Amino acid sequence: MDKNQIYSLIKTECGRAKYEMLASKNGILNRIRLYWFIVFAAIEDWNKKAKD
Repeated sequence: MDKNQIYSLIKTECGRAKYEMLASKNGILNRIRLYWFIVFAAIEDWNKKAKD
């Protein structure tokens, strides 16, 4: 997924930093954790406005 698309879902600075950290790791379990994080971060940040 493109960073711009992800950043439209994950809107907080700490969430974006956590995304970058998880995205940099390799391995199947790390990919599963990344996708798990994206789902719940998008749900949590649903009504927040992005600070770009």
